[in-house]
Amino acid sequence: MTHTLPHRPSRTGDPATDPLTRPATLELVGLGKRYAPGLPPVVDDLNLRVESGELLTLLGPSGCGKTTTLRLIAGLERPDSGEIRIDGRIVTAPFTPPERRGVGLVFQDYALFPHLNVLGNVLFGLRHLPRHERLPRARETLSLVGLTVFETRRPDQLSGGQQQRVALARALAPRPSLLLLDEPFSNLDAQLRHSTRQEVRAILRRAGTTAILVTHDQEEALAFSDRLVVMRGGRVEQSGPPHEVYARPGTAFVANFLGRSNLLGGTADRFMARTALGVLPLSEAASGPVLVSVRPEHLTFTDDPQGTPVTIVAREFKGHDVTYTVRLDNSQELLVHVPSDTVRPEGSAARVSVTHPARAVPSSV
Repeated sequence: MTHTLPHRPSRTGDPATDPLTRPATLELVGLGKRYAPGLPPVVDDLNLRVESGELLTLLGPSGCGKTTTLRLIAGLERPDSGEIRIDGRIVTAPFTPPERRGVGLVFQDYALFPHLNVLGNVLFGLRHLPRHERLPRARETLSLVGLTVFETRRPDQLSGGQQQRVALARALAPRPSLLLLDEPFSNLDAQLRHSTRQEVRAILRRAGTTAILVTHDQEEALAFSDRLVVMRGGRVEQSGPPHEVYARPGTAFVANFLGRSNLLGGTADRFMARTALGVLPLSEAASGPVLVSVRPEHLTFTDDPQGTPVTIVAREFKGHDVTYTVRLDNSQELLVHVPSDTVRPEGSAARVSVTHPARAVPSSV
């Protein structure tokens, strides 16, 4: 099947499409929002740049400001301070309403019209186009998301994943500069969530769409994004490609929030640190008192008498692997992530060793 929805311009070539000379799809400059005087800001001096074609995820715990940031970008909320620029155009002063921002929205509940069929739902977002352009555009977009054969069905005749793709088609049909996705997969069961996420990512890639996903699901954020932005207290705690943020957390908060980590106090001397797990190699040089991050998958059980003695407290079987909770002699508990063929009974004694260098991280407050 051939998909004819135009791609975004190439990132190289003439000055109009060169990323060094053209404006970013989105820029947030000093963005701030609080809901009442005297309350702490929900979004606090937030600065962010999203390039054309980028898939970016805002990740963080409840109350970190990620959904409010999305609503500010969409024009559903007004900021107290700062600027929002979409394709180089300031949309905050004067305030540009949502329908004139060139932004598409996909919500958690999809917000499909139950009395309209699939085609009607997609056509609803194209009322601004000349009448003769609407039907071809709607069918072109349904082809992109693989729903052409379902265009006469109503939403209640579709699966959850199909409803998600209808909502995506409706948002993509006007060809927005930016697509905003607010927890769009959270209503799906685990298997459907995984497959739908992959489908949506592939669709956005084919369309060349710039998109921002808001989620609190770490696995989802790691799998979906070109770039991950971890938020905390209305600010960016760390930003970068998912594999880099995971492998090199900049703070204890990021290390513990993204994939859970074992955090141990210690004393560093260049590339070694003395901890309750023994002397650990460090990925980067440090000195003096430190907090080190050891990922659960970087710990393993060992028969080596030089390993650190532990007591197995709990076991969480996950099919292809197992996460053990173990307790050190100092009563600190750690997580050990190993293949499922490693079977150790709860309450038994064991020894663990570290398989990768640990990382020293600032103890964020």
